[in-house]
Amino acid sequence: MDLRLRDPLPGEPPEPEPRDPDPRRGVPRTDAVLADPRLADAVGALGGTIVKEAVARAQGRVRAGEIGPADVVAAALDGLPPRAASLGPVLNATGVLLHTNLGRAPLSAAAREAVAAAAGCADVEYDLSTGRRGPRGRGALDALLAACPAAAAAQVVNNNAAALVLAATALAAGREIVVGRGELVEIGDGFRLPDLLASTGARLREVGTTNRTTAADYAAAIGPDTGFVLKVHPSNFRIEGFTAEARVADLAALGVPVVADVGSGLLAPDPSLPDEPDAASALAAGAALVTASGDKLLGGPQAGLLLGDADVVGRLRRHPLYRALRVDKLTLAALEATLRGPRPPVPRMLRADVRDLRARAERLAADLTADLTADRTADAAGRAVDVGVVDCVAVVGGGGAPGVELASAAVSLPDGLAPALRAQRVVGRVEDGRLLLDLRSVDPADDARLRAAVLAAVRAAREGN
Repeated sequence: MDLRLRDPLPGEPPEPEPRDPDPRRGVPRTDAVLADPRLADAVGALGGTIVKEAVARAQGRVRAGEIGPADVVAAALDGLPPRAASLGPVLNATGVLLHTNLGRAPLSAAAREAVAAAAGCADVEYDLSTGRRGPRGRGALDALLAACPAAAAAQVVNNNAAALVLAATALAAGREIVVGRGELVEIGDGFRLPDLLASTGARLREVGTTNRTTAADYAAAIGPDTGFVLKVHPSNFRIEGFTAEARVADLAALGVPVVADVGSGLLAPDPSLPDEPDAASALAAGAALVTASGDKLLGGPQAGLLLGDADVVGRLRRHPLYRALRVDKLTLAALEATLRGPRPPVPRMLRADVRDLRARAERLAADLTADLTADRTADAAGRAVDVGVVDCVAVVGGGGAPGVELASAAVSLPDGLAPALRAQRVVGRVEDGRLLLDLRSVDPADDARLRAAVLAAVRAAREGN
């Protein structure tokens, strides 16, 4: 049987061509899409892999019938990320100044500029005056020694755990480390200090009890196999009540090296944090080596700081493990700028006047109320958003200054906005059924960005409903 369509009669319009029911036949080829000049700039900025992934997603939408073949380029452009790396900026409005999940200390503008300047070729190990190899990271080490004159020598590794591992390996492998039982802490993410130290080949000699350990307990344990005495500041918890601990000065009198882990990175005493140990005081009390974090109270990049006796630091620097733990040029640049430049954000946040925080919160809440009232006139449902200001409490966080509470002020919003605000890369905290945007952990320069993010989140939530 002949199933062909008949020819149209005179004056009769031709029958339309039958449509292909399979939308995959209309999907443009990847190479044809990538040849579109509108994607050329994106390839140059983000790279071919990311752009191809966006094109593939757009092609998938054609197959699903969501868009037409002619819309692939536009959909691909809309689906491109703002930068090549998935790691991106977040506004920390949690009130936790050193939020580990948000990267701890935000770098100062000077440190960020230093990182950008060092990102290309840099004189990290080159002496421009002689044209020969120079000492690695000398600028950062000089800045560290200038900030902590009690140290005769300094070195930097990639975090404080690495600093302790290097010290244990270089000074006590195959020997004993004498440490108080109450200081065998878990440092986060399931990692425990005793396991970390035991992995170096050192043996731990635990002394005292959980709540009380005296210098006499350490003295009784010291012997020919002692590599050093370790004094650890329990920076992420606090023991109260019937307690006792040996001072660094008491331990230094026992005749063996003392390694003091001061934890949160104070280089000198801070009157606002009287219970936090600092490197200068530990060294003055006789510690041979002090270890600390660079990305906590110091306010710099992730780094492990090693400060102390020149011979001890020299042994660590010459140990083969140091090569595996040393930091890169970007960390060195950020650390030097943190130490030499303007006061970083974290120390500024610690010292912020609560009256200024309250004034910022009231101003931001008033602006948001005005913005949202204007927005509501275009909202068919006329839905209002309850915006308020509350007094609250911020904390240091990041394993530093446990128990220290900082008076603060926050903008209060409905807690249902939390997911939409996270989509705008702003993280607050939910407390008593409200979403609080705590301004102690937000740089004042970011208030306008925070305001815009809240407006965008409210609009997105309304559209989603």
